[in-house]
Amino acid sequence: MVWSLQRAEPCVVHSATEAYAQEAIIAIRSEKVISVPTDTLYGFACDACSLEAVNRIYKIKGPKLTTPLATCVGDVSDIKRVATTNHLPHGLLRSLFPGPVTLVLQRGESSILERSLNLGVDTIGVRVPDCEFIRKVSRGSGSVLARTSANLSGDRSSVCVNDFQSLWQHCACVYDGGLLPSGRAGSTIVDLSKFGKYKVIRPGSAKQETLAILEKYFLEDE
Repeated sequence: MVWSLQRAEPCVVHSATEAYAQEAIIAIRSEKVISVPTDTLYGFACDACSLEAVNRIYKIKGPKLTTPLATCVGDVSDIKRVATTNHLPHGLLRSLFPGPVTLVLQRGESSILERSLNLGVDTIGVRVPDCEFIRKVSRGSGSVLARTSANLSGDRSSVCVNDFQSLWQHCACVYDGGLLPSGRAGSTIVDLSKFGKYKVIRPGSAKQETLAILEKYFLEDE
């Protein structure tokens, strides 16, 4: 256990299992930052609709943060709360998710996200990871999770909790899902903000599978 800067009690590492999901949900609802596994990398997560929580996650990442924060939702049906999806072919989202993919979409006027999240950027990355723990936390929070990799900006990505042990102190809780098998490539990031087009932003761990799905739906490389 290490001392947390967020609260006057130790920061505990628990297993990322259903037994601790409610604890994680309470932390998110309390505008804290937690660390969770996904199907690719470990990340920091907080309530994407809370100004206080978003500010906390920015402080952890440090002043060198240059990439926008992404979001995580529990189910495909929740994506429309975050971003505009009407222009996408029917069935595409359910073909891609859950899985190791981040889609970049227009936020739109109806997005419930905190306005300071990625200020000045009109798109947002959205994930539905193939990881039941983080999906359960997202569902239970009643909100959307802001998520970023569990490391300082510029450092290597984390595939086990010991990779970012020096940052545990900034988390309300750390949830251990063991060594993640996908390597450090992270999710495949694809921009789908334009009708009928796609653009690969980061190849990630599932590029070929993702491209096959996009081409099945007759989307064209931008």
